[in-house]
Amino acid sequence: MIEILKAILFGLVEGITEWLPISSTGHMILLDEFIKLDVTSEFYSMFQVVIQLGAILAVVILFWNQIFPFGKKDNQYPLAQDGILSYVKVDKIVLWVKILVACIPAAVVGVLFDQQLEALFYNYQTVSIALIVFGIAFIVIENRNAHQRSRVNSLRNITIQTALIIGIFQLVAAIFPGTSRSGATIVGALLLGVSRTVAAEFTFFLAIPVMFGASLLKLVRFGLQFTMQEATILIVGMVVAFVVSILVIKFLMNYIQKHDFKVFGWYRIILGIIVLLYFMFMG
Repeated sequence: MIEILKAILFGLVEGITEWLPISSTGHMILLDEFIKLDVTSEFYSMFQVVIQLGAILAVVILFWNQIFPFGKKDNQYPLAQDGILSYVKVDKIVLWVKILVACIPAAVVGVLFDQQLEALFYNYQTVSIALIVFGIAFIVIENRNAHQRSRVNSLRNITIQTALIIGIFQLVAAIFPGTSRSGATIVGALLLGVSRTVAAEFTFFLAIPVMFGASLLKLVRFGLQFTMQEATILIVGMVVAFVVSILVIKFLMNYIQKHDFKVFGWYRIILGIIVLLYFMFMG
């Protein structure tokens, strides 16, 4: 029961921090310092990635109508007027092409160098610096954009080139833990003149193939031989992450209608300093 309660807490932290641009990795490292799951290091390495499947399912459900590329209803851009092709939504297919293009940089590096990067950069120094640097970036970019109008105000206006550049920012997050995948892609999108709402939505959609891919890679490397306790911990963490993610995504989309991302920038800076000081004096 104690381990289940811990799994609930990990799912809660994952669901909150995965979508807010504040680094789920940074928070998971801190949480692991104070509350350790009674599992092997191999299982925990897999758990902290695969728990994200619960979070990603929330995106799929909340944005189903915006991402599912088939159906007759509300199909403004059918591939054909009649027959089976009339069920294909061209605009959604194009959106998925942009999503997959944006995922190429992180996918290639992740498959080839996942374990090496984890060994090199998965430490408190990297996490702290990434938290602080991207926190400053949020504040600087939002100040710069305060009196500028966004050039890209819909998902349809994101070009392949823009998607690829956003994908390169996502690659930075894949290499340096603490950057925050959502934080890096939102910063990249804002720099390119994408509106906050569109930047957040595109970031959510990018997470679908990235997280599924990363989770599959971790599961394959770990194997599917779970003890009953391990399976319970993983399932509980994913379910909690799913429920919390639903609430957090709705909150964020409402929040950015009227506010900018600077509060998250300040939060990141403060958290980065706390992580750095904690490990310097207590680690």
